[in-house]
Amino acid sequence: MAFEWDRIYKWEENYEREISDDVDNYVCEHYGIESTDELTREQLDEIDGFRSNDLSEYSCMQIGFSNLIMRQEDVLYEREQEELAE
Repeated sequence: MAFEWDRIYKWEENYEREISDDVDNYVCEHYGIESTDELTREQLDEIDGFRSNDLSEYSCMQIGFSNLIMRQEDVLYEREQEELAE
């Protein structure tokens, strides 16, 4: 019988969520904020620079940083659109 791991995607989703939560928590602690939604463009650029220049492309933490940056790009875009509309 060949080796199988049914529903392995569930394990992967759990690990990804844990890593993303850890990245979010560390970022909030580092910047002294309650929520990553409070990040500024400059802070997000710093985080992206760390991910791109200092963090190994093979690091398991990459997914957490990618999720944070993607999510916050959307938040910043919406914030900028609201400011333009005023």
